[in-house]
Amino acid sequence: MGKYNFLWGEHSLSFGTRTLIMGILNVTPDSFSDGGSFFSTSAAFAHGKKLVEDGADIIDIGGESSRPFSKKVSVEEECRRVLPVIEKLSKRISIPISIDTTKSEVAKRAIEAGASIINDISALRTDNKMAAVAAEYGVPVVLMHMKGTPETMQLKPFYNDVISEIKEFLENAIIMAEKNGIPRSKIIIDPGIGFGKTVEHNLLLINRLYEFTSLDAPILIGPSRKSFIRNTLFNKPAGDIKADIPALEIGTQAAVAAAVLRGADIVRVHDVAGTYKTVKVVDAIKNA
Repeated sequence: MGKYNFLWGEHSLSFGTRTLIMGILNVTPDSFSDGGSFFSTSAAFAHGKKLVEDGADIIDIGGESSRPFSKKVSVEEECRRVLPVIEKLSKRISIPISIDTTKSEVAKRAIEAGASIINDISALRTDNKMAAVAAEYGVPVVLMHMKGTPETMQLKPFYNDVISEIKEFLENAIIMAEKNGIPRSKIIIDPGIGFGKTVEHNLLLINRLYEFTSLDAPILIGPSRKSFIRNTLFNKPAGDIKADIPALEIGTQAAVAAAVLRGADIVRVHDVAGTYKTVKVVDAIKNA
């Protein structure tokens, strides 16, 4: 793991001594794993508090599903879903809240409501005002690689060299972010497990994650309950298997352990309690 220290507003994140955990809080009716589970503000708030108690270092709140073939929602609908949760939660927890969105208006309103990180699966490309919002408010950003859009990304994704192409994409994304006023000290990169990748691409990305350390930014990875785990475990189409069965959580923890050993600085997961135990042991082995 690289040695990075992020300091902004009332928050700080230190990378290097241990792996940080980003807990997923989807306020959506249709996310692939927990769609509808925390759709009400009260349920989402309670779950957010539990994620903190379980050991999360960041809570990632999203109001629009990015699962394969998902449809977009309006700015107003996305805000209606996430803002009450962010407002309520930010008053009760001390760790940073990230807003998982591709829309600058949602990001702006979320930050004003109490969020302090922007997690943009399009790496600031969907909305040309997103970089300006991040720069104006001085918040860290997560730049993720995605081939296509959630509606198209799993339609036969192809690469000549998956590692070098994703690395080049992220390198260019960092350059563009810096040109738009976002300092390197506030940039996190994510190779985008499951976003326009085959099972083999995802396995290779985790195995060779260390190659992304040369980009000189903390690396976030999100393997949690993704279809490549379902496919690997059951050797049949992921759509035939429910995303919340126990076997998938075991598979997720295996992927998390491998990712940490290969250089992940942050892991983005649904099961924070289980992941906390996994990374504690893996970090101890790694730092021995």
